[in-house]
Amino acid sequence: MSTNSLCQTLTVGLRSLIKNHKDQIKHVKQLHKWTSSTSPKLKTFRQAQEIHVQLCSPDQLQPKPEVSQLKFGTVFTDHMLQIEFNEQVGGWQAPSISPLKYLTLHPAAKVLHYAVELFEGMKAYRGVDGHIRMFRPDLNMDRMNRSALRAGLPQFDPEEMIQCLNRLIQIDQEWVPHTTAASLYIRPTLIGTDPTLGVAVSSTALLYVILCPVGSYFGTQVTKPVSLLADPKYVRAWKGGCGDRKMGSNYGPTIAIQSEAIERGFNQLLWLYGEDHQVTEAGTMNIFFVIINDLGEMEMITPQLDGLILPGITRMSILELSEQWNDYKVTERKITMPEIMQLSREKRILECFGSGTACIISPIGNIHYEGNDILIPTLEQPNPICLRLLNKLSDIHYGRIEPPWARKIEFVFLQFLLNVMDDSDIRLTLFSSPRDVFIDFKFHQYSKYFDLNR
Repeated sequence: MSTNSLCQTLTVGLRSLIKNHKDQIKHVKQLHKWTSSTSPKLKTFRQAQEIHVQLCSPDQLQPKPEVSQLKFGTVFTDHMLQIEFNEQVGGWQAPSISPLKYLTLHPAAKVLHYAVELFEGMKAYRGVDGHIRMFRPDLNMDRMNRSALRAGLPQFDPEEMIQCLNRLIQIDQEWVPHTTAASLYIRPTLIGTDPTLGVAVSSTALLYVILCPVGSYFGTQVTKPVSLLADPKYVRAWKGGCGDRKMGSNYGPTIAIQSEAIERGFNQLLWLYGEDHQVTEAGTMNIFFVIINDLGEMEMITPQLDGLILPGITRMSILELSEQWNDYKVTERKITMPEIMQLSREKRILECFGSGTACIISPIGNIHYEGNDILIPTLEQPNPICLRLLNKLSDIHYGRIEPPWARKIEFVFLQFLLNVMDDSDIRLTLFSSPRDVFIDFKFHQYSKYFDLNR
């Protein structure tokens, strides 16, 4: 049977199914509620179990780019999620999914004047088994709430937010690259929208999510080691500040300095702090060193969580995997550049690498500090720890192994059909139905019948 004939047959069947089971669908929809782990201090989304969905028309759907052409954060999927907060009308309103569009803000909106804003960075991966998984989204949502508290923005129920993300990815599922060399980057953002110039807590806010397919952050799957410029006159974070929160105000001031580092021939900055030149972060990455310590043991060290660095999700995963392996000592502690210089002179630095959601793991081969190049043989080691960790994380991301960290997104066959048919009635009926009405049908079992490059 041809693709067109199969689609026509399935369309007729779907119409019949919807017509014959309309009452059941309505009944299940009324009964369907999301399980919520809401804290009394957290607001929940109004009518969260019934997300309002406005789908793109067929002529609005964008062509999917080749993975080799992807540049980080430049291509976005067809739809976005928005949830408004208004203190005067009960807090969080109903979530909505709509075609990607520009935001409309009052020129006095607090985000435009006082950087009342925060965001998260997370990913979804299409596994070797066809399933799509988000990586540890609960940790991202918890961290986002901590950032919101620091920014004077409203908190939310993490599990409800994850379910909203799940629905958005269901709709834009074919934007998740069909390869283990790429992924779908998820950018939740929370901004203060109060149209007043007073420096005060914002009574209105907007939580929105956009998605973009991404390849390797540095352009190759396993990149050559990057080089860092460590200049103590530049400071990213300080004690008592918000360097451990994912706020846009932490990133904007680094852009000009990052450009200067690139002009001088380096890939990233190594951010230092204090008179002793304490190591904090490498660009936007957490940093790790693998050394031979004073007892002759192999030890992996990384800066401790003391308010100066972001508590990275990948960082936590690396520490947990390393503890499970028990092949080397793992230590979170203060590290200074004079110590790094001494270890280098004694040839006791084996590896250095950065970690983060965007890059996963990035080997580091050179740190330029006070006129000296500290060369680190990261990829010259036999079976480098950084590549072992990268391979293990990749196995988790792409479903080659199944730890509790991966949140599998359930897809339904009927929802999949909506992305390959132009029948707007079927699309609207099924996407507005509860997420588990048609859960018996898994789309990946049937995807071979359809041309997805439309």
